[in-house]
Amino acid sequence: MTTTTPGASAPAIDIHGLHKAFGAVRALDGLDLTVAAGEVAGFLGPNGAGKSTTLRVLLGLLRADAGTVRLLGGDPWADAVALHRRLAYVPGDVSLWPNLTGGEAIDLITRLRGPVDPRRKSELLERFELDPTKRSRTLSKGNRQKVALVAAFASEVELLVLDEPTSGLDPLMEAVFTDLLRELKSEGRSVLLSSHILHEVEKVCDTVTIIRGGRAVESGTLHELRHLTRSTVDVVLAGHPGAIAALPGVHNLVTEPDARGTRLRFDVDDDRMSGVLRALGAVDVHGFTATPPSLEELFMRHYGDALADREDVPAAAAGAR
Repeated sequence: MTTTTPGASAPAIDIHGLHKAFGAVRALDGLDLTVAAGEVAGFLGPNGAGKSTTLRVLLGLLRADAGTVRLLGGDPWADAVALHRRLAYVPGDVSLWPNLTGGEAIDLITRLRGPVDPRRKSELLERFELDPTKRSRTLSKGNRQKVALVAAFASEVELLVLDEPTSGLDPLMEAVFTDLLRELKSEGRSVLLSSHILHEVEKVCDTVTIIRGGRAVESGTLHELRHLTRSTVDVVLAGHPGAIAALPGVHNLVTEPDARGTRLRFDVDDDRMSGVLRALGAVDVHGFTATPPSLEELFMRHYGDALADREDVPAAAAGAR
């Protein structure tokens, strides 16, 4: 198969109508996913949604049943060897050669992709507080993750594919990881980040794709996705709340006494916020805050039912997530 050379605007990842089944279990059912060059893209979904299967197809570990998949302009199945020199992958559970030190493992992994700046490697070891002289068999899960992350961030690659990369890291090291992603983004490199840590995705990702049942059910910027949901309002009124609860778009209103009058907490559809503000403008407001939804709230409000829906997926499909 011919490999095309991607131009400046060619997507780093371009998937259309991807299908993959394992016997009777349909892991991917027409998935569409695009990661633009220089973009940090979040990839979210409940367990069993098809995230890991998608990543394995991208890495050339599985062959798609149908659909088109382009990775850095090439075919991930036919051109796997060449493409792997241009990308770095970090899984959520890193296995290393037990008799090698962490530093030796980093050197071995990075040599597969070309020369590495030793100063860059030393800087990353310091930032991740990783001792490279310890044997891999003695390393904790978190330190094994650090080995893989140092190898990935030290490599001069065009694309990083990260599958739960901070699993086992403490909050301080998660912050180091987030800072490094921001630096990669400023350099124009592309990242696909699959993570259950939603605030991590929220901090660094330009776009988010939410997958359910092997299909992308939402895709866009965080601003675009938040526009589909509700903000939380906390307001203190001097008098009676009146007909606030009956306004279109208001949900889950709770009232309680306050030293200044009555405190109201409720959710409001973002496209109905102007009507709520007009109603509040007619009463004596002593305090007002409106909080946009976090990515976690968005995810649970729209797709929380999917968690229950997927519980009946056969255990045999667990390896195809």
